[in-house]
Amino acid sequence: MSKTKVLIAFYSRSGVTEALAKAIAEGAEAAGAEVRIRRAREVVGPEVMAHAPGWAEAAEAMNARYEAPTTDDADWADAIVFGTPTRFGSVSSELKAYIDSLGSLWFQGKLVGKAGAAFTTTSTTHGGNETTILSLYPPMAHLGLVIVPTGYADPVMFAGGTPYGPSSVSANEARAPGEADLAVARFQGKRITEVARALKALRG
Repeated sequence: MSKTKVLIAFYSRSGVTEALAKAIAEGAEAAGAEVRIRRAREVVGPEVMAHAPGWAEAAEAMNARYEAPTTDDADWADAIVFGTPTRFGSVSSELKAYIDSLGSLWFQGKLVGKAGAAFTTTSTTHGGNETTILSLYPPMAHLGLVIVPTGYADPVMFAGGTPYGPSSVSANEARAPGEADLAVARFQGKRITEVARALKALRG
């Protein structure tokens, strides 16, 4: 059987969500997956970005590192992991715009039976970690993805993250995720790969 293919489609403004995405990729690759990491693009212009110091510069740097996610990426993947910073307890408009672009695949049933998961970051403690991940569950269900939570299926889950997916709190400082958060992210990469591999075998 060919390698399990994992797409990590994320949005990150300051690099915190990006760090979790990279850890998820590490876990997936260690489990034998072929991984594509893609960064969703801004949906606002430079005049809006200018109001947040460093936003435009960080976006330019990350966009140089990662291609934008496409419908072809989702079609290619056996598993899709969506990552977003919280926006008032829900998914960012940038990542949502990418999800909304998958309508043609939804219409054709191309994503049915593939694995799906989510992760997030927040600036403040209790700032919407769990609600943000859960806000991604309905779109995944509509796309036909088999939602794969992290649960408490590994001891690392008792030190960080949520049973719904990895998360990290940056304390309004764009603070990098701690090792406990990164360990949960690596576990998610491993878990989604294993589940996607089993689902792929079922799909034939």
